[in-house]
Amino acid sequence: MRVNLTRERLARGETVFGCGLQVYRSPEICRAFGAAGFDYVFIDMEHGAYNLETVQDMIRAALESGVTPIVRVAELLYSLVARLLDAGAQGIILPRVEDPQLLAQAVSWMRFPPAGTRGYGVNPTMVEYEARSFAEIIEHLNLNTVSVVQFETVTAMEHADQLLAVRGVDIAMVGPADLSISLGIPGQMDHPLLISTIDRLIVKCVEHHVVPGIQTRSTAMAKFWADRGMRFVGAGGEHGLLLEKARETVAALQGSKAGGRE
Repeated sequence: MRVNLTRERLARGETVFGCGLQVYRSPEICRAFGAAGFDYVFIDMEHGAYNLETVQDMIRAALESGVTPIVRVAELLYSLVARLLDAGAQGIILPRVEDPQLLAQAVSWMRFPPAGTRGYGVNPTMVEYEARSFAEIIEHLNLNTVSVVQFETVTAMEHADQLLAVRGVDIAMVGPADLSISLGIPGQMDHPLLISTIDRLIVKCVEHHVVPGIQTRSTAMAKFWADRGMRFVGAGGEHGLLLEKARETVAALQGSKAGGRE
């Protein structure tokens, strides 16, 4: 059975880096990200237009490449969480969370009893066709599934202590775009109010023994927040990386051509 490598690195106190998948419907990107050295992929089913079959292929490609597949559901529904875990996801991201009771219920869906309320629908592909007992499978999957709760609003920040105290929450991930809008400073990622608000959450995460995380929009922003204590750090999305590298390549080629004419 496969181990959640991202969970293991976080348990050792390390910082992990990932990248979002939101636009291109290709499992091959997961393999490329694995070769590049990312720790996890953030497969987005909230804003991405992927269907379940596409995501299942992405999850399988990620697992085979040594990258942890973590999927964001569109809303907090058992039917979404359970099916993605049964498809092989090693973590679920819960968006727009503000209510501790709703969070506790959603987190319970990610683990089998007695740790949670997940229904047992394990098929052979989930355990790599290994002959394992129910007890062994339950123990392994409970240990190797991570729960990620997003903090995206002022209300969530105000309820941070209650949300972080929910049993089973592993990672608190800031959504800085929505948070900036909620704070009344849309898109101002370097605004002191946004930075101080996120800094306070990092402190609370440490107090509650929850890993602080953030999904950023650039490499520079990812490095900025990693240096400030974030340990689960997303650096943009696959579409942004492709465009950034394409522009860099075109600029280099055009510069070479211009130089040759002189």
